[in-house]
Amino acid sequence: MDERAKTAAQLIYILKVMGYPEDFGKAVALQLRTEKAMRRMIGYLRQAKPKHPEEIADEMLAIMEEREAWIRKKSAEYYNQKYNETLLRGFGDEED
Repeated sequence: MDERAKTAAQLIYILKVMGYPEDFGKAVALQLRTEKAMRRMIGYLRQAKPKHPEEIADEMLAIMEEREAWIRKKSAEYYNQKYNETLLRGFGDEED
């Protein structure tokens, strides 16, 4: 069992202990996708101890949105770097 699967199992277990159905835990783990996101959710569950599934779903969506924003930022940085390199070096078509 890899680390991601272990973390997903831990998340599912914590949600079951809190009284939520196993399917809810599986759905949350599936949506979060990454080990880091699941660990953030586990931290939230331990700290906040949410009383309603809507609170958990809201936090899940917030974690997912932060991850997507990070991906967009890194992608923009990458393409900005490539653009700047092109400006610096030129297109290579020019003859002097």
